[in-house]
Amino acid sequence: MTAARRLQNRSDEPEGLVGRPVYLDYNATTPVDPRVTEAALPFLTREFGNPSSAHAFGLTPHQAVEQARLDVAELVGGRRRGEPTGGVVFTGSGSEANLLALRGSVLAPSMPRSHIITQATEHPAVLATCEALARHHGTRVSVLPVGPDGRVEAALLEQLLEHPDSGATAAERTIVSVMAANNETGALQPIGELAALAHAYGALVHCDAAQAAGKIPLDVDDLDVDLLTIVGHKMYAPKGIAALYVRDGLDLEPVVYGGGQEEGRRAGTESVALIAALGTAARLAADDLAHGAGERLAALRDRLHLALERRLPGDVRLNGPVVERLPNTLNVSITGVVAHELLAAVPTLAASTGSACHSGQHTPSPVLTAMGADRERALGAVRLSLGRWTTAGDVDFAADEIAGAAR
Repeated sequence: MTAARRLQNRSDEPEGLVGRPVYLDYNATTPVDPRVTEAALPFLTREFGNPSSAHAFGLTPHQAVEQARLDVAELVGGRRRGEPTGGVVFTGSGSEANLLALRGSVLAPSMPRSHIITQATEHPAVLATCEALARHHGTRVSVLPVGPDGRVEAALLEQLLEHPDSGATAAERTIVSVMAANNETGALQPIGELAALAHAYGALVHCDAAQAAGKIPLDVDDLDVDLLTIVGHKMYAPKGIAALYVRDGLDLEPVVYGGGQEEGRRAGTESVALIAALGTAARLAADDLAHGAGERLAALRDRLHLALERRLPGDVRLNGPVVERLPNTLNVSITGVVAHELLAAVPTLAASTGSACHSGQHTPSPVLTAMGADRERALGAVRLSLGRWTTAGDVDFAADEIAGAAR
């Protein structure tokens, strides 16, 4: 396998993929693109200055931070709204960006929010933040159910906004937080429709786009969201860097207090190398999308699905929507198979039994459980997520290995 795999290597493939198991876990994390590494290196060596310094050593780092801010904004349509910096605040992770969006809105000095509406298959970074805000600040939290395909029905949101439950107060202000794409099934939520409803009732809208940014076209103007989370290590940048798009004029309580960095919303000297990396990753992602990367991945995903069905007829069940899902994500359950045992039997393949955040816990996925999957189906679920360097040979090899182990 190793020799055959190496023959397929592309010239731009990261060193970490060469001669190793076939990597189909891009939703957990992506390899750092060598071009991204190259963009970051100068800020770890020659251009080491503090971007807030007024002297010569701070000039180039400052320019790099502001250029990256615009590049990230460009990827998600932020510059179309006319914000001078694209509305982008850099954070240390997607979880921190979600915290800034939710806690920042709940505690905003000028217009605090006392009610959060989210949905059952949201990422733990959002659900746990909601629980903490309820515990420490008395925030009322409503969780919308999802259908068997993992998607929220807009009618349920409208019903909740129009007829709040008995815990509501007359002065209640709401923020709606719904992810763009699920990390386990790839299910795409109808964000534009949900945002239109939320705004009709005066609510703010936050969207965690960690899994969607760079994989599908996103435009904050078309989606009409107020806050949107972007994560570096899901789009070929290093771990430890993310961003929150913030609509111009929106008041948020800071997530870190101190200096005036990031327009006072997140204090601390910026990591210029990581920020430059994220900006470059955003430019590369925009170029990929413009040149059909999504279509290429969808074709490989469907090839893998069909190959599994041919090798295991009648035993492969898709988890999530058939159409409204990420182009790179395939989540299937195999009848009579426990997913973690299956993957342990295939060391030549790197994949997941669900979200990386639940790694090592052999309990039914909360996402699949919320979708109504029974215990056997949930424990049999394998997530196969493709990326920039996945080849047709990779997916054919994966299908052979999975089917062989399942038999």
